[in-house]
Amino acid sequence: MRLRVEFTTEPFDLEEAPAHAVAAREVIQKARLDAVDVGPFGNTAEGDADAVLTAVAALLRDSLESGATRVSLQVNVIGEDTP
Repeated sequence: MRLRVEFTTEPFDLEEAPAHAVAAREVIQKARLDAVDVGPFGNTAEGDADAVLTAVAALLRDSLESGATRVSLQVNVIGEDTP
């Protein structure tokens, strides 16, 4: 199964990326995911279900430890892996 995760962290800072946003992006960029798109107001990544779920757990832990007061995320099933 493949999943897509979309997420944002708060509070926002329009001047520079807050530590919690940087931490979340680093988790996603280091994870074994594909179709990663990070931006100032939203981030998405796709991959194997196990990889996405592992990355989501790390994203939540690291961004909250780095000062996030809210993490909004959505996880969607996007299809089956093909051999």
